[in-house]
Amino acid sequence: MPVEITWWGHATCTVEDSGVRLLTDPLFARRLAHLRRRRGAPPPPEAAEADVVLVSHLHADHLHLPSLARLASGTRLLVPRGARRAVPGLARVAAVCGLPVTEVVPGEEVGVRAGVRVRVVSARHDGRRLPFGPRLAPALGYVVQGSARTYFAGDTGLFEAMAEEVGPVDVALLPVGGWGPYLGPGHLDPAGAARALAELAPAAAVPVHYGTYWPIGLDAVRPHEFHSPGEEFVRLARQLAPKVTVRVPGHGERVRLP
Repeated sequence: MPVEITWWGHATCTVEDSGVRLLTDPLFARRLAHLRRRRGAPPPPEAAEADVVLVSHLHADHLHLPSLARLASGTRLLVPRGARRAVPGLARVAAVCGLPVTEVVPGEEVGVRAGVRVRVVSARHDGRRLPFGPRLAPALGYVVQGSARTYFAGDTGLFEAMAEEVGPVDVALLPVGGWGPYLGPGHLDPAGAARALAELAPAAAVPVHYGTYWPIGLDAVRPHEFHSPGEEFVRLARQLAPKVTVRVPGHGERVRLP
């Protein structure tokens, strides 16, 4: 049975596998601090429908409390260990909205239902709550294991043991950009994502984490970093991983893979 991926923008995707809906890093806002959504309408209410939410790290564009508050009661959250201590508002939102929270670390596996499990893997990224948060929680990636094996990388730089730790996967959701003119350490640009793709060697891949949010007032500063990462990733993937099928959905578009 193929897996279906809906990209809602930034790092927010719905992964549908074996009747289970998993939602990654939900961010439904038109604006977040100095960032505004420049492409794609805010996701519709059905985007918040999920059995499990996978939170990769504590940055506000990945652990966004107002977006979590839109989830239905009973939706399970998987978050990095230490998240409730580092972000006290998480415990409040979870209590008010009835969201069970499970804190996880790399190497753990969590059963969902209907034969679907989630395996937690490492990421190379500063995952603390910024700008002043202590380093209390790791940044994570997740591998959804159902009828397919789908890797959600979260935010990460390329690291030596990535392919070994992630293991064989059928689909890879890889970040290829960001939300500003420059990427700091701990991120994948299109070239880095294409190298990761060559090492992971999935059957299919979807670029994420680009072309959605941008700082207010910086529209004219290195605009190619907003517009081109998806297409650049496709071009480089053809060179470095020609056997991988790369799909580039628009905002709100669903694709079936592999």
